[in-house]
Amino acid sequence: MDIDQIKQILERYKQGKCSVEEREVIEQWFDSINRNANAIIEDDFLQEQLDEVQDRLQEQIHPRQLKSIRSSRWRWLSVAAVLILSLGVIYSLYTNKASTHQGLADAGHPKLNKIVKDGFVEITTARGASERIVLSDGSTISLNASSKLRYPVDFGPSARNIFLDEGEAFFKVATDQKRPFTVFSGELSTTALGTSFNIRAYPHEHKITVALLTGKVKVDQKNVQQENAGQVILLPSELLSFDRNSLQMVKSNFSQPDEIVGWKHGYLVFKDASLGEIITEIENRYDVKVINESGKEDWSYTGSFKDESLQDVIETICLTKNIDYMIKNDTIILTSKN
Repeated sequence: MDIDQIKQILERYKQGKCSVEEREVIEQWFDSINRNANAIIEDDFLQEQLDEVQDRLQEQIHPRQLKSIRSSRWRWLSVAAVLILSLGVIYSLYTNKASTHQGLADAGHPKLNKIVKDGFVEITTARGASERIVLSDGSTISLNASSKLRYPVDFGPSARNIFLDEGEAFFKVATDQKRPFTVFSGELSTTALGTSFNIRAYPHEHKITVALLTGKVKVDQKNVQQENAGQVILLPSELLSFDRNSLQMVKSNFSQPDEIVGWKHGYLVFKDASLGEIITEIENRYDVKVINESGKEDWSYTGSFKDESLQDVIETICLTKNIDYMIKNDTIILTSKN
């Protein structure tokens, strides 16, 4: 089964030729899809996902069970539902890819700006948006809101250099012993051979963080004269924080991956977060402007949210910090309590 066949199956749904049960499953699935999500992906990646779906179905349906499944209508429908949902995922990726490319061609995509300049692909995301990118070597990048990323059109034979000019991104690196994968972010460069890590480097925040989920990375600090003096090795569940003011690097640990990459799954996760970090997260997630007029600057907050409204998030934080707020159009104003 290839991409064209998937399109044909979903096309039958559009034409009203599916059964009642199939239509219900498809409609429930598409109701749950985040229609604002976009992916920059290649056809090879889509085919890999389809192959994985087929493999999983074959694993779940043992040959000895086929006869009983065919004789039981509801069990057959349950298997069909799995297939339809899986096809929905892949078809959604396919249509998102097509619409994304069309939007780029028309320069009308409201959340993504992609250009090719001087041999580099430059991608910029707006507030309230995130993007998934699949590179030519098979590595993937999840780019958070309000971020800017650059990478060469062609990596070349000796290196894979990525430039996170600002913002936050999660990298899952394909192994290539001959070509180290290096991300340059402000004053730091992070090098890996095959691993997954998250870098946060928003220009208005005073620190850059590198957090390692799997594998091993080397983080180097720019403009350090003594060899290896500004170098730190990170192991899984370790986080490096670089202070842009003091130029100091501090290594610590984190216990849960969602503390680092919860943003990829729709979470807002704060752990001893500064006011600036909280404002950044809220502005990026909800595409709003936050102004602090509360008189409180130096405080931290710990908490997490999942699929909660902007008002619920603001109310919870303000209640905890004993401050008030006002909402004016797309601006949140934090105020002191009278």
